[in-house]
Amino acid sequence: MAFPIDQSFERLRPLGWQSFFQEQLSEDDLALSPLRIDAVHRARMTALSGQEQVEVGLPPRSDTSEYAVGDWVLADPLTRVLSRRLERKALLQRPGDGQRPTQLVAANVDTLFIVGSCNADFNLARLERYLAFANDAGTEPVVVLTKADMADGAQEYQRQAAALQRGLAVVTINARSEEAVDTLKPWCGAGATVALVGSSGVGKSTLVNTLVGKGWRQPQLTGSVREGDSKGRHTTTSRSLHAMTGGGWVIDTPGVRSLHLKDVGEGLDILFAEITELTPQCKFRNCTHDHEPGCAVLAAVANGSLDPDRLDRWRKLQAESNSGKRSR
Repeated sequence: MAFPIDQSFERLRPLGWQSFFQEQLSEDDLALSPLRIDAVHRARMTALSGQEQVEVGLPPRSDTSEYAVGDWVLADPLTRVLSRRLERKALLQRPGDGQRPTQLVAANVDTLFIVGSCNADFNLARLERYLAFANDAGTEPVVVLTKADMADGAQEYQRQAAALQRGLAVVTINARSEEAVDTLKPWCGAGATVALVGSSGVGKSTLVNTLVGKGWRQPQLTGSVREGDSKGRHTTTSRSLHAMTGGGWVIDTPGVRSLHLKDVGEGLDILFAEITELTPQCKFRNCTHDHEPGCAVLAAVANGSLDPDRLDRWRKLQAESNSGKRSR
């Protein structure tokens, strides 16, 4: 039986349904069932409809690479064959490197938890890369620093991360502690969707297990951290949507030690706002902030109001974004 639009809206709200998706429905969609993709595999997908998880059928000449965990789709209520995908509010995707195609990471994510750790693996340049990724995708970034319970000076890690972007929320937690749930509660309420990114070994899967709690799904496998370099084993191999104890949803992603950026100019403008705002003051409209006379950005470096290391990292990410080649 088809789901009336007015009823399905309320029934699907706990799954993350919003007016953004509601407004895309037409009269022709009255006979279709709204579903949210909760797992994408190589040859099949599953989706959620209320409390039910169903196998989704693909239409002819389509494959799972066209869909992301978190997508909203409309399907035949009897056969569960997809009719169409609704437009995404936000999309996290990794551009292909070389011959590799673009990889869809997660869709319709409200908040991206950028997970780092308070140890030798803490890296400002890596955090900036993830921030540009989140900004460009249209999702709110929050930096989550784990292993704060084992670190001396966790507040200094937090201070350095917070300085990377204006208005950036940065929290420090013990990913295994239930207190982490309370710390992250502002972003994990009923119907909210969060995703996690970060390099291997920082505690992403451990944090997912803590947020999900004991219940609905099998916990993610976690790996130990190698002694000496604070780096961990890559243990998460697929993406999936998990119900959190607070009523929201979390999407775990495979450990990503490096993230290639391409065409993320808007994300970089937000991240490096202090450079973006100085640019109109430069003498030349196409100033590269490298050697040109009358450059307001170089003047800021000279008078000490702009960190030269920050400018150097901006140059590298800007060049990578423009060329599509990973900067060194």
